Amino acid sequence: MAKNIRSILKTYFGFTQFRRGQEEIIRALLKHQDVLAVMPTGAGKSLCYQVPALLLDGLTLVISPLISLMKDQVNALTEGDIPGAFLNSSLQPGDYHATINRAAQGEYKILYMAPEGLRREVMLHLGEQVRMVVVDEAHCISQWGHDFRPSYLLIREFIQSLTPRPVTAAFTATATDKVKEDIIRILRLQKPYVLTTGFNRENLYFAVQSIPKSQDKIQALLDYLKNHPGKSGIVYCATRKAVEDLSAALSAAGYGATRYHAGLEDLERQNNQDDFIYDRKPLMVATNAFGMGIDKSNVSFVIHYNMPKNIESYYQEAGRAGRDGEAADCILYYSPKDVRTNTFLITRCQPGEAPKDPALVQHNLELLKAMTYYATATDCLRARLLAYFGDTPSNYCGNCSNCTTRFEALDISLAAQKIISCVYRIEQRGKRFGKTMVVDILRGTKNQKVLSQGLDSLSTYGIMADMGAQRIRAIVDYLIAHEYLSLEGDTYPVLCAASRSGEIIYEKKPLAMMLPKEKVLPVPQDKTPQVDEGLLSKLKALRTRLAQEAHIPAYIIFSDASLQDMCRKRPLNPEQFLTVSGVGRVKMEKYGDAFTRLIREHRSPTESL
Repeated sequence: MAKNIRSILKTYFGFTQFRRGQEEIIRALLKHQDVLAVMPTGAGKSLCYQVPALLLDGLTLVISPLISLMKDQVNALTEGDIPGAFLNSSLQPGDYHATINRAAQGEYKILYMAPEGLRREVMLHLGEQVRMVVVDEAHCISQWGHDFRPSYLLIREFIQSLTPRPVTAAFTATATDKVKEDIIRILRLQKPYVLTTGFNRENLYFAVQSIPKSQDKIQALLDYLKNHPGKSGIVYCATRKAVEDLSAALSAAGYGATRYHAGLEDLERQNNQDDFIYDRKPLMVATNAFGMGIDKSNVSFVIHYNMPKNIESYYQEAGRAGRDGEAADCILYYSPKDVRTNTFLITRCQPGEAPKDPALVQHNLELLKAMTYYATATDCLRARLLAYFGDTPSNYCGNCSNCTTRFEALDISLAAQKIISCVYRIEQRGKRFGKTMVVDILRGTKNQKVLSQGLDSLSTYGIMADMGAQRIRAIVDYLIAHEYLSLEGDTYPVLCAASRSGEIIYEKKPLAMMLPKEKVLPVPQDKTPQVDEGLLSKLKALRTRLAQEAHIPAYIIFSDASLQDMCRKRPLNPEQFLTVSGVGRVKMEKYGDAFTRLIREHRSPTESL
């Protein structure tokens, strides 16, 4: 069996070694043992079911939530001479039924479809063919997951209707213990082989930038793009309006940006997604409606313009960067306003929406609190992410903004007492003000608004005149994040005493926080060994031309990592070309002549065949 597995790995997928966990999962499935696998984005989940699908008799049915994933996966299978197809709403009725008939006749090894399609009576025609059912994005089956989809509850009934029962595999990139238990229970997995490969992806650089004002976020993004010309990336926003405004601003600044959110027409969403996938526009500005199942390998950065509602969503979305294993950036622009926006989205019902389950609302607020702690943390960001998912990381990764920043421990006990006392004094006068006004009072600023309202007569006026406004703001944000203070109101939020403020004022609780002593060091540069940029540019141009001729995304032909390996190995004949990572027999036969000919033409006169 081992020989068959490795032969298929090289012939169809072009690799000589499995990644962590892949071979164990494949062996379990070939023994007809159910599987639950939690593997980070980019870890090679699809290979775990595609290899056994080629060895098992009958049809492997892959249930996936998004059309884009199906198209990309089937394109990739076709490139590898693996018979596959998909069923979804993008097909015309005639094509849909023709695909069903071909699948029923055994013409495909792998068939992708959405869970909603399981209701169709035509699925009964495939029952005898199905030998394996794969549930992708399996966290969608749990209401405690970050992306619950009721249609996923149809899967269990469908599996139970099949005789004999097919081996079942569930895959997800992010799942807490509670969600994993839900997946096993709801799908009724039978004595499953459960594997969590670990969530750490060393090629990703994590950073948080605290940016209180919206206009400053735009400038921060423009500065980043200026320093990373030609790179492909995703910018996530919390609202449709933010997507519209930001994509327009980037286009006006001369960047090739497109947009994606649920308010767009289906055709425009598809066209915009294709512009990004096919590298016609390198920047995608989107809500979280975009991304699940997007297999684009050369995304070199993911920037969260607004803070997501939970760490599961953040880690999955950030993980869409660096799928090819190259160095990539995952940056969060944090503002305390993001917390208020997310609280509103979690607690308020949309028009026509059923009342929300109070337990679920409270659960989501707790997840938001964990996300806020991440955004305001001063310890290792990677360690916080991994610990959330149950990993036991070291306290220093050397590849996040906190680990590359020098911090100093600051006793803020007295400062916290002064700030909260100031808020108390203001409330005693029957007034409330925003952060800027409170900071002005504490620093003794003589501006007209402070003086006209007689706020210079407060006992707390000017008691922090020796501390800079930026540092006071940082302490205020810390007090808000840890519920010693709160912000109330949406349009013009005001600072208020919160549930824990008494711990500081009356109990004199000691309080310390870490504050940056120096500016954040530059983002580490890509440590990948240098390649011949001239040759790499020619290889990319050839790949683009071949992809356009085949009407498929360029990365499906070869990933950037494969092209870079070609630059390092410089294969000049078919045998050498087969040693390149990502090149198997099928792709060698399709593309070997074109790529090796280009490399031979590029080589120096001293190189030999």
